[in-house]
Amino acid sequence: MRSLNVMLRGLLAALLLALGPVAGAHELSMAEMQLREVSHGEFYWMWAAAEKRAASDDLTPVWPEGCQAEENVLHCGEAGLTGTLSITGVGDRYSAALVKVYWLNGDARVYTLTAGQPSVHLYGAADDGRSWREVATAYTVLGVEHILSGVDHLLFVISLLLLVGFQRRLVWTITAFTAAHSLTLALSALGILTLRPPPVEATIALSIVLVAGEALHKRETLARRWPALVAFLFGLVHGLGFAGALKEIGLPENHLPVALLTFNVGVEIGQLMTVGAAMLLWKLCSRWPQLAKARSVVLYMIGSIAAYWSWLRVAAIFG
Repeated sequence: MRSLNVMLRGLLAALLLALGPVAGAHELSMAEMQLREVSHGEFYWMWAAAEKRAASDDLTPVWPEGCQAEENVLHCGEAGLTGTLSITGVGDRYSAALVKVYWLNGDARVYTLTAGQPSVHLYGAADDGRSWREVATAYTVLGVEHILSGVDHLLFVISLLLLVGFQRRLVWTITAFTAAHSLTLALSALGILTLRPPPVEATIALSIVLVAGEALHKRETLARRWPALVAFLFGLVHGLGFAGALKEIGLPENHLPVALLTFNVGVEIGQLMTVGAAMLLWKLCSRWPQLAKARSVVLYMIGSIAAYWSWLRVAAIFG
């Protein structure tokens, strides 16, 4: 019994940690660097201001061969900003580093560096010379990192698991959620559907409250009879949340369909990893019937966290 109590306390402590990332619970931890060409081959560079800790404390740029930095001035000579740019430290404190380059002719380009692809090849102009394979790798990794670091999306998926249980209907429920957020992610990323972020964020938090509440009782409500329908409807909103993160990352113009598709594939991989981990935990815990009581505790914790987010995000709409 003592080991059971320890396990329950550990579970509660883990859930309480989710209270930290409130304002942007599903955002990637991203650093942003800006390079602005002031004359041919001469750049002024700086890290964008951070709320707490400077990105320079954790990330170090490694400039292309032929470029030399003096303080915040980068000298690249006649060849310009050409070659491989990498950033050491990506993947530790920051999931990704956005490098925004503003060229002398007015063109601009955003490059995304991750732990899986910590370097990018620059061509002295805004043209992105990455192959579709490089783009696919980078955006798949970003999709996985986004869903695994997105506390609100993970809590929604866990609430669905606790509502439906590990039975055949779970397959249809997860499939419906996937189809819905894939649809709105694509529509939003392509500029066909746009909504202000605050209402989207508030609705995502409220969706967690609703599903967690439905999972707590046994009444035959719409959510219990048709969980796939509920997952689909709320999945439409969660897709807009995914699109918000993707908008910050940016999409390469020459391989836009590949980036969009592989980012969504990455999200699904992360989602399946979550479901798989939950199933494994459920099988392990089935050896101790007393742990069935922890289900209600978990749902109350999820609902409380989501309700807290809801108040803050609704206030942000009118703030």
